[in-house]
Amino acid sequence: MYTTAGAGAEGRPLPLPYVPTAVLLDLDGTLVDSAPAILMALRAAFSELGLPAQAPAELMRFVGPPLVDGFRLYAGLTGAANAEAVATYRRHYRETMLDSPLYDGAAELVRGLHAAGMPLALATSKHEGYAREILAHKGLADCFTVVSGARAGDVSGRKAAVIHSALQRLAAAGADLDRPVHVGDLDHDVQGARAEGVDCIGALWGYGSAEELRGAIALVTTPAELGALLGVEV
Repeated sequence: MYTTAGAGAEGRPLPLPYVPTAVLLDLDGTLVDSAPAILMALRAAFSELGLPAQAPAELMRFVGPPLVDGFRLYAGLTGAANAEAVATYRRHYRETMLDSPLYDGAAELVRGLHAAGMPLALATSKHEGYAREILAHKGLADCFTVVSGARAGDVSGRKAAVIHSALQRLAAAGADLDRPVHVGDLDHDVQGARAEGVDCIGALWGYGSAEELRGAIALVTTPAELGALLGVEV
């Protein structure tokens, strides 16, 4: 694994073994600190559905992975009850999602990559329409060639599926996919990228740990370090 920790001279990150030709970025925990808004929506959904309240640490398990998995694994909901929970959560989340702040340096990273001509895709398990709204609200929508997320009627948002869709749409837009790389903060980012034959860079400023991201090709601790790894000054 390549890592920025104690890496090259003057603390610069060690280089990747290749120059990426396209970059896929996760949203929650990578570009946006969405946990407070997500937890607020989860508490509202649990209350409305009559589910037992969960502590903040327990609710944090829902942040990042597909909602259908969260409600199945951590609330015991399957089938129609699971779909209802996802829909209820999304309705509440829609009310506060635009309040989530960008991480320091995230906007500069995205704009720097775009200015350098790097094809960019957002690959998120979040509802695709919501992801587009968030990017537009943050002034970053024009930097992305592709936005790939869970579609209408899709309650899963499997990471491999949204990465697969992002790659297909990048290819259709004429992007060079010889060496794409995905950036995310959780194990399901690493696993989803691997399923599509793509390396993952782990974002340690998000919600995952170095141990969880041990399958990543590199670990970075700030958007500025990620920019340096990708050849962009942030």
